[in-house]
Amino acid sequence: AGAGSGASGTPAALATADGAAASAAGTVSSDETGDIARLLSGASVPIILLSFFGFGLLLAFTPCTFPMIPILSGIIVGQGNKVSHMRAFVLSLAYVLGMAATYALAGVAAGMTGTMLSAALQNVWVLSAFALLFVLLSLSMFGFYELQLPSALQSKLADTASHGKGGHLGGVTLMGVLSALIVGPCVAAPLAGALLYIAQTGDAVLGGWALFAMGLGMGAPLLAVGVASRSLLPKVGPWMEGVKKAFGVMLLAVALWMITPVIPALAMMLGWAALLLFSAIFLHAIDPLPAQAKGWQRFWKGVGVVLLLCGAAILVGALAGSRDPLQPLSILRAQAAAPANVPQFEKVNSIAELDARLAQTDRPVLLDFYADWCVSCKEMERFTFSDATVAERMGRMLLLKADVTANTDEHKALLKRFGLFGPPGILFFDDHGKEREGMRVVGFMKAEPFATVLDRAL
Repeated sequence: AGAGSGASGTPAALATADGAAASAAGTVSSDETGDIARLLSGASVPIILLSFFGFGLLLAFTPCTFPMIPILSGIIVGQGNKVSHMRAFVLSLAYVLGMAATYALAGVAAGMTGTMLSAALQNVWVLSAFALLFVLLSLSMFGFYELQLPSALQSKLADTASHGKGGHLGGVTLMGVLSALIVGPCVAAPLAGALLYIAQTGDAVLGGWALFAMGLGMGAPLLAVGVASRSLLPKVGPWMEGVKKAFGVMLLAVALWMITPVIPALAMMLGWAALLLFSAIFLHAIDPLPAQAKGWQRFWKGVGVVLLLCGAAILVGALAGSRDPLQPLSILRAQAAAPANVPQFEKVNSIAELDARLAQTDRPVLLDFYADWCVSCKEMERFTFSDATVAERMGRMLLLKADVTANTDEHKALLKRFGLFGPPGILFFDDHGKEREGMRVVGFMKAEPFATVLDRAL
């Protein structure tokens, strides 16, 4: 089960004192995965559960988990104004419990088997099916059809007291389960630490409860989001329809984000451009305002104009050769043809290839476990590896990359050799090809602390 990204950049203060102790060389360990595994083996159960709940809260504000916000909000808004605040809370709780239980069960299975279910689900068929589900949900919010049971089946269920409630709760819980498996598959330090503890000790009970607490922490902000989504629907009217369409656009964005790893970069750019341009048109970006236009009309037209400009920039950039939706026009700069501070990696696809390169090295080695569907991996490339200070240090090392996107048997063997359960994960070796202990980086880490780790590796 995926747990998002970003936790490896958080302080290890919640780990045990012995996990933060100095190593033999007199430097502090950067391997938070090991620190958290020691927390599980040495702390009391209440401290463990509280710590993992805190880890989950931190993970809730990372890019891997952001798509869960429009998913849950879309579910609440899709119910219409008939949903009370209590009903919105119950639906949100069902979603969160489904998500947390999945982290616990799938995490225990991964710790016991060494294989993460979420990695197997990151393929074109599963992601496309899940994205199609969100497209269908969004179309219902645009008024193309109503999501409801066939009339004959509705009649049969009309006399049951639980009509509509149990089905909705079951569907929302299932959506929480699927979101946990598909939306955030990257490995972060708390998840990796719990999986390592389960794998080493076989204590699936404590590890599972820790992961469940982490899932609850990740879901806590979603409870507030679910109730707040209900507040956006005070009464029936055009305003409510506008809110539903806004969440329909969000669900389309989630669908596009979800299939980005398995579609060509050009298709991804054109998809974002189309979504922004059509949204701008529906916000009347190209329509003249009436002379007596109110403040809100002018505001939403302004939003539409901004979306129109952004969509046009992405479209122009895509046609010019750019594949970065955040900087679509960078390709037009002269220096873009020769980008600076881009470390060059050699790919290794198996244990044999890795051993051969380690045997030949005469300098320190960095091994990066990467996958196209890993948000944290792309964060590291965009914000950390591209930093001038980091790139200079990495230039003095042999850089190897294990791209485990396809999740083949060779990839699984590579991960298993180093006790990893999935990307991201960065390992360091000395100039004799031996791994440096206590220096693993799991999850996203900012440039400055990562440069400090590189100094130790060098």
